Amino acid sequence: MKPILLLSLLLAAPALADESAIKLQDAAGRDLVERNCVACHSLDYIPMNSPFLDRKGWEGSVTKMIKVMGAPIAADDVPGIVDYLVRNYGKP
Repeated sequence: MKPILLLSLLLAAPALADESAIKLQDAAGRDLVERNCVACHSLDYIPMNSPFLDRKGWEGSVTKMIKVMGAPIAADDVPGIVDYLVRNYGKP
């Protein structure tokens, strides 16, 4: 195998990581988050942003996903999603 090809394969390996390893906290509302959020991005977005977002931040993030990014989230699901994110991944 040519060294350039081998290097390319090695560098691409992290991009093939198994996203199923990301597990959200088991709590009320997790099903809403998994059902709605993974349609547009991986679940790692949630714990990755948790150190920075309080209730206002999570509300803004969910609103941005709907209004700016076009996420097809039903208005009835928003409170449950935000509550779950705040309780389990909100900044203290």
